[in-house]
Amino acid sequence: MAVRPVVLALSASGEDVAGRIAVVLGAEVHGRKGRVALADAFFDNALDHARDLFAAGVPVVGVCASGILIRAVAPLLADKRAEPPVISVSDDGRVVVPLLGGHRGANRLARAVTEALGGVAAVTTAGDVALGVALDEPPPGWRLANPGAAKGAMAALLAGGGARVVGERADWLAGLPEGDAVTVHCGIAPVILQGDDLHFSAQRVTLGVGCARGCAVDELDALVRAALEEAGVAEAAVQSVSTLDLKADEPAVIALAASLGVPLRLFTAAELEAEAGRLATPSDVVFAEVGCHGVSEGAALAQGGPDAALHLPKRKSVNATCALALAPEPLTNLRGRARGRLSVVGIGPGQGAWRTPEASRLIAEADELVGYGLYIDLLGPLAAGKPRADFPLGGEEDRCRYALERAGEGRNVALVCSGDAGIYAMGALVFELLDRAADAGGVSDAARRSEVVCAPGVSALQGAAARAGAPLGHDFCAISLSDLLTPREDILRRIRAAAEGDFVIAFYNPVSVKRRTLLAEARDVLLRHRPADTPVMLASNLGRPEEHLRYRRLDALEVDEVDMLTVVLVGSSQSRLAMLGEGARMYTPRGYARRIDGDLAGERG
Repeated sequence: MAVRPVVLALSASGEDVAGRIAVVLGAEVHGRKGRVALADAFFDNALDHARDLFAAGVPVVGVCASGILIRAVAPLLADKRAEPPVISVSDDGRVVVPLLGGHRGANRLARAVTEALGGVAAVTTAGDVALGVALDEPPPGWRLANPGAAKGAMAALLAGGGARVVGERADWLAGLPEGDAVTVHCGIAPVILQGDDLHFSAQRVTLGVGCARGCAVDELDALVRAALEEAGVAEAAVQSVSTLDLKADEPAVIALAASLGVPLRLFTAAELEAEAGRLATPSDVVFAEVGCHGVSEGAALAQGGPDAALHLPKRKSVNATCALALAPEPLTNLRGRARGRLSVVGIGPGQGAWRTPEASRLIAEADELVGYGLYIDLLGPLAAGKPRADFPLGGEEDRCRYALERAGEGRNVALVCSGDAGIYAMGALVFELLDRAADAGGVSDAARRSEVVCAPGVSALQGAAARAGAPLGHDFCAISLSDLLTPREDILRRIRAAAEGDFVIAFYNPVSVKRRTLLAEARDVLLRHRPADTPVMLASNLGRPEEHLRYRRLDALEVDEVDMLTVVLVGSSQSRLAMLGEGARMYTPRGYARRIDGDLAGERG
């Protein structure tokens, strides 16, 4: 989904303006807790929240002083081509300042806000001010074929030169000064460019493709490039790659869309069959195989809409087909559906500062959130306004199955896990369901064709280790003490092996209401292999306001002070507890001191 802007209201004096802006932009209002009465979500710290939104790629409109937003996002500034818009608005709505992202929609958002509020947009982007247009941000339905030349062309125009616009009508370029400094080509055909000349393509061409299962990426790519050349169509004029939904996971099709830099769209056989009367090369063989008389031609026409016509009928290779359709006007809307995506996201122990920007971005982009309710709640305002499906503890398989099937319907779904999703969480179960046969409890074919993305998170053992100091400085392992899915004897065997190997051990799921003995057994096994004073760290509710850390000797470890929200870190025989100025810190030597002593001894010898 396109990420919607968020409007921040920091005080009661700007609350009304924030609400009016939200209506205009179709956005959520996030309000400062205790200072704003009405909002879709509330936050405690404005700097932290604005920074989280920015890191997630969410456009931010703050009804506040510009300095607040500048201080919030400054540490994250790196690439202006990837950063979302950031706009500040005065409390009375009279001044709107696009601070960042002028060429990524900020100026456009600022003008929309000023039109609604009757204020002034303080646009400072040179092209917008002097020329009334940003040449590197064409309007929807147009694409710049050579974006690398935009900077030079803009500089030439700002230096007093003029432009000569040739080709198709492009009203949005009508305000450019006339002259011969830059030639601006507008059209769907390829153009040989010189110097700072620009080529804008109206995206009037739709590309339909089909292929046999396992078609080579190079074969489909070569077929399409040849077809574009034959038809006299520039790559930038292609609006999308469309195909039958059964090909949603075909590597050649996915790679083609990525190579062209356009969306991949999917149609059912019934939707493609509705185009049968417009096909140039209908095929009964294709109909018998997939339920429609043509895939590539049908997909191109279905995407182009009723006013489009075939521009290049089906061309084929051994394993692939493609066709082009042409619409009379630039296409600004996508038909069909996207390939579904399931993002398996680890959000860390719960503290926003420990959530990676990638995880935040995937959550912001998601159409729907799925997970244990507490974990979704920990997202705070980032989850505001999004449909969510909460599942209880114990409903893990139902949770993963639901998320996969929703992705199979074409949705962008985020499966929210605490810690790292691949460590004692939902990642493994997602892939297990995908690997199972349908009749053995697996998921539908549509779910299997969706994209699955895994985002790393800060695991509980990493969070606990960071709080302790550096207990994982040498070899370590993690063992879950839950015997719901793992036989008890297998758990004990792993504990014995870890004890004999002298690993630092992170115990997950150490106890439950009914399971109280395994941790004590683990302690007794370990005491046979390492000293009684081996340091143990108990870390509960990591990264949350109720976080509680404490140290124990191994022989003093008591089950009753541990719960399911506690990670137990047991040191190796080499681990140490150092008493420093800020308190006790636990570490496991890496062996550097011994190596350095040996090196020095060698030098002295």
